[in-house]
Amino acid sequence: MFESVLNPVLSPLLYLPPLVSILIISTVISLFITLIYKFTTDQAKMKSLREKLKEHQKELKESRNNPQKAMEIQKRAMESNMEYMKESFKATLYTFIPIIIIFGWLNAHMLYNPLQPGQEFTTTALFKQGITGTVGLEVPSELELLSNKSQSIVNGMASWTLKGPEGTYILDYKYDNMTYSMDLLITTRKEYTPVQKPITDGKLQMLRLNNDKIIYLNLLGWKIGWLGTYIIFSIILSNILRKILKVH
Repeated sequence: MFESVLNPVLSPLLYLPPLVSILIISTVISLFITLIYKFTTDQAKMKSLREKLKEHQKELKESRNNPQKAMEIQKRAMESNMEYMKESFKATLYTFIPIIIIFGWLNAHMLYNPLQPGQEFTTTALFKQGITGTVGLEVPSELELLSNKSQSIVNGMASWTLKGPEGTYILDYKYDNMTYSMDLLITTRKEYTPVQKPITDGKLQMLRLNNDKIIYLNLLGWKIGWLGTYIIFSIILSNILRKILKVH
C-alpha cells in the first residue's frame, strides 16, 4: 500500500547518484523532524531545561571532591533530563511511523544494486551445520546456468552461477525430496527482489542472491551503506537546522 504512495515521490531519486539521493533524503527528513519538534514542544520550557542541564554539568565538575553533593546534583540532573526526554517524546510520536515507512522503502530500493541483463551472478543455498549431500537447481529456460545443475554441499553451502535477460523468474532448489523457491529479478531499473530468504525446516537455513551492496561512502576503507550514510548526514544536518530554526 505504501509503495504506491512513495514510489511516485521517491522513485526519481533512484536516477541520481546514490550519495546525492541519500543527501536529499537526509535533508528532507531532518527538516521534517526539526519542524515537528519545534511546533510540538514547548520551546521555552525546553530552553529552560537545557540551561538547567548545562548548569548541573558545571556544578558536577566543581563538586568532584564532594561525593555527597555530587550525588545530589546528579539526581537533579537526571530529573531534568527525564523531563526533557518526556517533552521530546511528543515529537517522536509524530515522526516515528512516517520515518519507519520511508526507511522500509529505502531498504527495498537503495541497499543493493540490481542484477543486470547479461550479468553473471551467483545464488547460494546455506544449510545447517553437519548437513551433507547434493542439492539441485531448476531454472527457467530463459536463464543460462553456468554451473552444474547439481552441487555438493561443502561447508554448509552450495552455489551456482547464472545469467539471463531482463525479466522476473523463480528459482527452484531441490534437496531431500523438497523444493524451495526464490524470486529473481533481472532488470536495468533500480529494483531488486529480496536477496535473502530464510528457511526454517531444520536442514536448509537460507537461500541467497549475490546482489552487491551499494557503497555510499568509503572512509579509509570503511565502506558505509545507505543507513550509516544517512545517520552521518542527519546528525550534521539536524545540528545545522536546529541552529537556523532556533530549536532547543
